[in-house]
Amino acid sequence: MAKVKYYYDSNTLSYRKIEYKKGRKIKIFALSLLGMLLSGFLLLFIYLNIPYIETPKEKVLKRELVNMDLQFELLNKKMGQAQRVLSELEERDNAIYRVYFEANPISEEQRKAGFGGVNRYKNLEGFDNSNLIINTSKKIDILTKQIVVQSKSLDEIAILAEEKEKLLKAIPTIQPVKNEDLTRMASGYGYRSDPFTKARKFHKGMDFTAPRGTPVYATGNGVVKRADRRSSGYGRHVRIDHGFGYVSLYAHLYKYAVKKGQKVKRGDLIGFVGSTGRSQAPHLHYEIFKDKKNLNPINFYYGDLSPEEFAELLKVAGQENQSLD
Repeated sequence: MAKVKYYYDSNTLSYRKIEYKKGRKIKIFALSLLGMLLSGFLLLFIYLNIPYIETPKEKVLKRELVNMDLQFELLNKKMGQAQRVLSELEERDNAIYRVYFEANPISEEQRKAGFGGVNRYKNLEGFDNSNLIINTSKKIDILTKQIVVQSKSLDEIAILAEEKEKLLKAIPTIQPVKNEDLTRMASGYGYRSDPFTKARKFHKGMDFTAPRGTPVYATGNGVVKRADRRSSGYGRHVRIDHGFGYVSLYAHLYKYAVKKGQKVKRGDLIGFVGSTGRSQAPHLHYEIFKDKKNLNPINFYYGDLSPEEFAELLKVAGQENQSLD
């Protein structure tokens, strides 16, 4: 029940009941509602037109976002530089290193394989900086893949280089008898007259005439497989296995300076010139095998001869004369 209010009437000297008119109530309500609406519009106008007021924490976060965008841009530039350097290295790898060591080049598809099909960056979508983050992530992934492939390629090249170095040291590339110790190069590779039967016969090596006891040297790195006189016609002889299918043979020795199983290096003393076995005079009979096939030793003397010395040796070796064994 609403309270009843009274006022004192001085004319009648009595209290009278206060009575409100209905129209006044409606007017007061309408004015109040209008005031509230105007206040709301005013506050909305102020909110939309006054600059956003940031809290200290929001300011810090905003600065961090700006700095992050800058760092991403710098990172993308650095990755671009790294990509260019890596591309140059890949080009040299295919065009120079792998060609020199006789390895197949690595295709572009192999270097960048594994980045098609499934969208692996779906979890990075839906953010304000999604494009920047996704592009950077893609570049990092591709660069990482290329680095892994290039690293494996360089590991392979290192192994090939080591094998190449072993091969170059193993190939018999020097004369087994020094020029200053030679009397002459008596007979070359090819058909020659047999000193005993006088028949035309294929001579499988080269004969170097030198006094008995002249040092004989290993022409390449390897392991002594034989040092005996159990091979018909060769007398005391040494065979060195150089690996990679190469074997060198030194026959008619006076005596040995090595034994079976011994490792030797190019230039090591292995024996001395003699005339044992089927031999007409002191000399060294020298042969080279590749995969069990005889090769002309003249093609291997590029380790210690000058062009003039090699030309003279080639001239003498080409003469069809009589061999000494």
